[in-house]
Amino acid sequence: MFGQWEEETEKGVATVLPDEKNEVTVQVLKRQTFEHELVSNGKVVAGGLADLRFETGGIIAHIYVKNGERVRQGQKLAELDKFRLTNKTMQAKNALDKAKLELQDVLIGQGYPADDTTKVPTDIMQLARVKSGYDQSLSQYELARYEEEHATLTALFDGIVANLFSKLYNMANTSDVFCTIVGTQSMEADFTVLESELPLIKNGDKVIITPYSDVSAKYEGRIVQINPLVDDKGMVRVKAVADGKGKLFSGMNIRVNVYRSLDGQLVIPKSSVVLRSGRQVVFTLKKGKAKWNYVKTGLENAGDYALIEGVEDKLEEGDTIIVTGNVNLAHEAPVVVIKN
Repeated sequence: MFGQWEEETEKGVATVLPDEKNEVTVQVLKRQTFEHELVSNGKVVAGGLADLRFETGGIIAHIYVKNGERVRQGQKLAELDKFRLTNKTMQAKNALDKAKLELQDVLIGQGYPADDTTKVPTDIMQLARVKSGYDQSLSQYELARYEEEHATLTALFDGIVANLFSKLYNMANTSDVFCTIVGTQSMEADFTVLESELPLIKNGDKVIITPYSDVSAKYEGRIVQINPLVDDKGMVRVKAVADGKGKLFSGMNIRVNVYRSLDGQLVIPKSSVVLRSGRQVVFTLKKGKAKWNYVKTGLENAGDYALIEGVEDKLEEGDTIIVTGNVNLAHEAPVVVIKN
């Protein structure tokens, strides 16, 4: 395919003089918006996660849900046997009523009306409350009522039930987690970026989350937090929020693609860049021949590079660059343009 080789003195590179013209495809170099893409790995963390415990001991009388079940905010999850708690509340209420009568007797004995405590001096009222035992009875009543109300566990937000292993008619342990509610509407992607990549991202940048368990699924989100610390491995933790549509689960391993739009960039396809003597080269088309241009690329995404301008040979907007068919090209090689 190739004829003789001859040395190009100006650039110090070999030029191929082919027996026939090379077929290439071209495109016009334009300034455009470059979608920078940064790829990382991470895990899904639930935006809402709550471990629920019974706040008082007792026999578990009802369990209304099971693991994996979706629940709504305020929905009943489980309930203790309330007989003892209800009885305790009634006793506390009776004691409070009795203490209230004692308080009124003390006030009357001091010469103050029992039905209008606004006229009683603060120090006298405080003495009467202590002497009658009213404050202590009120505290015990409020505690009993609180324990009775919290003998029923309810969902704090919409989510999915997890880690529910307790059984009916067993004693509830206040130190053990009864179940966990995992919020699914707003899932967080927790991932890391290199310290050198930190200037390339900011809050609000778009991310695409892809679970390794289903590479065809894509979930869009936005960066919401960039931790202002670099760890001993030179990594920075970043958090993004995405709508998992109920299909992202806490702990999932994911790939995260971060996108940022940069305006006014000279963008070239990756296929237009070839290596010559370890340096990046892009061929331009001028008068039917391939012209050799050293370039330096900066940011990249899956298919394109953004050129760093003013570093090597200057490519300008409007130049026609060779996109394919450039693997074996050399400076001044004649080419034939074909359609894509």
